[in-house]
Amino acid sequence: MDDATLGAVIARIDAGDFAGAEAAIAQALTAAQPSATGDALRFQRERMRRIRLDFTLDADAVKARVRKQIPDLRDDEFAQWDAAGLLERMDIDGRRLYFNRAPGNLFRLSAQARARRAQPTPFTDSPLESAHAHHRAVVAAARAAQADSVLPRRLRVTQSLTVDADAVPAGETVRAWIPYPRAIPGQQQDIRLVASAPAAHRIAPESALQRTVYLEQPAVAGKPTAFSVTYDVTVSARRFDIDPDRVVAAGITPELAPFVAQRAPHVVFTDDLRAFSRRVVGAETNPWRIAQKLYAAVDAIPWAGAREYSTISNISDYALHAGHADCGQQTLLLIALLRLNGIPARWQSGMMHYGDSAAADDAYWNLHDWGQLYIAPYGWIPMDVTFGRLDDTDPAVAGFYLGGLDAYRIAFNDDYSRPLLPAKTHFRSETVDLQRGEAEWDGGNLYFDQWDYDFAWQLLSTPVDGSGRH
Repeated sequence: MDDATLGAVIARIDAGDFAGAEAAIAQALTAAQPSATGDALRFQRERMRRIRLDFTLDADAVKARVRKQIPDLRDDEFAQWDAAGLLERMDIDGRRLYFNRAPGNLFRLSAQARARRAQPTPFTDSPLESAHAHHRAVVAAARAAQADSVLPRRLRVTQSLTVDADAVPAGETVRAWIPYPRAIPGQQQDIRLVASAPAAHRIAPESALQRTVYLEQPAVAGKPTAFSVTYDVTVSARRFDIDPDRVVAAGITPELAPFVAQRAPHVVFTDDLRAFSRRVVGAETNPWRIAQKLYAAVDAIPWAGAREYSTISNISDYALHAGHADCGQQTLLLIALLRLNGIPARWQSGMMHYGDSAAADDAYWNLHDWGQLYIAPYGWIPMDVTFGRLDDTDPAVAGFYLGGLDAYRIAFNDDYSRPLLPAKTHFRSETVDLQRGEAEWDGGNLYFDQWDYDFAWQLLSTPVDGSGRH
């Protein structure tokens, strides 16, 4: 089997021809195949299984869920929203199926649908997605100290992964990978492992761009298999004050070259991407102003809950066309656009949180993805296009997340789709990101429906003044 055959299988799946894809996979696997080729085919079979887990609703089921918020929903309204692409769906082997989160996403995507709710309720978003006192404090501290790293916070964090009881036969070894941060100058440092359960563990080296703590223990009949890691880390806010008149085109050194390159399957300079870039960038040549234009264009794509990344064949292309995107999808699209324009860009992701501890009344935490871009002569600076432009009269606060980063997030990943150490034997549940963790046993991968995860934190110390000093 060659790349063209694999590409044809992927295209069949994306078009909803699962039966045709399965027939092609089965036929190809009957021939002697190199292990990598066979694995790629078998993953496409697994991808179809995962898509079926994400798309389980028929039209009647979607209507029933929407009617929980719009009791007098009319069929013509539903048809209008469906035709506009506001309810994500796939036609799989001739049967129309909707994404499980499509009913909830509708209210994110349609002001008309929101206005029809019988009892409007606010969405649960991070407190930092709106202009906040923390943003103002970061801007003030950076200006006062003439520094781009300020307001450090010392945290104790516990991350856990718990495999369901009897998901693995008793006595079999369960292997788990829990995300673990690496030191990033100016952003997070002084990382110290406090404890793990079980006690025996293996920490991936600092060079691992998707760093983990590896743990294993036997399954016990009737009992969950629990893993956890506790560590201390100091996280700082970032703030770069960019003067566009000082900005020059970056010299693309061997170190920067990978960050202006395509990287299939999720960062590809397609014809549609090029056309979108031309419309947005126009005749602009200043790298910072180009970045601002691209950032605003991607920020305009509305956020919606996402299907599993491993089910999407090209995430940046998906974000360009779907009419909505979540944080990682928006970030990959912006990375692709920046690279297309010769501006180095790279990935970061991890966990965002808010409050002094997980037990605080205002506690909030969630997975999150963002990135960095390289602007000469400033170097690598943060970008969070999902939080986007904030509503504030101070331009520095309004534009905080292009060149700034809050101190309420921990980065686990400095790249996407990188190998785990030690390597997994079976397919990863998450082929792009690494925030929840991974688990497997000799019998196969343990997918997200077979385990759960948790994230808890406690503030140990904060700055005593606006300078960023303790």
